[in-house]
Amino acid sequence: MSNQYHSGQKSSLTEILIDTEQNQQIRRSQLQLISRRFQKNRLGCIGLLGVCIFILLSIGAPFFAPYDHVEQNYQRSYLPPQSIHFFDQDDRFHFVPFTYKYKKIMDPETFVFSYEEDTSKRFHLKFFTPGFSYKLMGLVPIKTHFLGVETPGTIFLLGTDAHGRDLLSRILYGGRISLSVALLGALVTGIVGTTIGSISGYYSGIIDVLLQRLVELVQCFPQLALWMVLSVAFPPTWPPLYILYGIVGIFSLLSWPLLAREIRGKVLSYRNTEFVLAAEVMGVSTPVIIVRHIIPHVASHIVVALTIAIPSMILAESTLSFLGLGIRPPMVSWGRLLRDAQSLQTLNQHPWMMIPGGFIVLAVMAFNFLGDGLRDAIDPYSK
Repeated sequence: MSNQYHSGQKSSLTEILIDTEQNQQIRRSQLQLISRRFQKNRLGCIGLLGVCIFILLSIGAPFFAPYDHVEQNYQRSYLPPQSIHFFDQDDRFHFVPFTYKYKKIMDPETFVFSYEEDTSKRFHLKFFTPGFSYKLMGLVPIKTHFLGVETPGTIFLLGTDAHGRDLLSRILYGGRISLSVALLGALVTGIVGTTIGSISGYYSGIIDVLLQRLVELVQCFPQLALWMVLSVAFPPTWPPLYILYGIVGIFSLLSWPLLAREIRGKVLSYRNTEFVLAAEVMGVSTPVIIVRHIIPHVASHIVVALTIAIPSMILAESTLSFLGLGIRPPMVSWGRLLRDAQSLQTLNQHPWMMIPGGFIVLAVMAFNFLGDGLRDAIDPYSK
């Protein structure tokens, strides 16, 4: 009788394990279905392309930047964006595009300096040209840059700031910081929110009650006000890198509760499924059950939630830096660049200083399109 009992128990466990393998195959087919649905979403694909472009430009900022982002030259302060020409002053076409240098002139009546193109000499554009030295991926010293111009010509496609620094180069370097803060903040938020939500949903009981009260406590604080208070508390002697990590910590500290609540609900729905009960009968430890059997089923939801959370972190970092409470020099971010365009006088005389705001808008839209596309592909009934 005992042998029959044990054989029956083994056979039932074998059937459950077979069902688990079938579930994994079904999950793989679901991923294929999600991929097909996402490819049909045009805005989602545009968002994915935009996100990839922003990440590529940020990673390769030294390569794509024509000048060092901290290089100053007050002789070219507030230089307007330079144009790329194919036709010279005599309307002759040139296959190789070129630029003209700007010459500085002073109005004899107002004594205000302005710039105008000096068409006496052309400077042709050059690709993969040598420039300032940098380390590729922080390892290999290299001087090659994507775009340059013949010396002694200059190429400031988006103009310069008050210190004569190339705005395009600063935007590319600023994208590294703004996106790094958002992506790192989303990563930490995902880890903390998923951990607390999984524990709360799996154990239930008093642990669930205590963790949910903690979630409610954190959600009681106004995010923007608390971000500002905590950022002001950073010691002035901290180096810029510590400030960056501190801002990431602040964003993560206040962003995980919503994800934790959502993950808790998902884990509760999987708590009593057959594959989880089978793992418990086989003596699998609780952390392994959560990580190996439950988290994969909610991973797609986590990805969507974090993708949608990234734009809010980009805006939050930009807001703090714009107010002077975020990234500190010599680091630069998109919000820090917008801080240089606070006055109406600057906007009237040098409107190109608002260009970093356009990059913020485009990045936020790209991540929103991507997040909405992933959400619609994973849950087509969510609309």
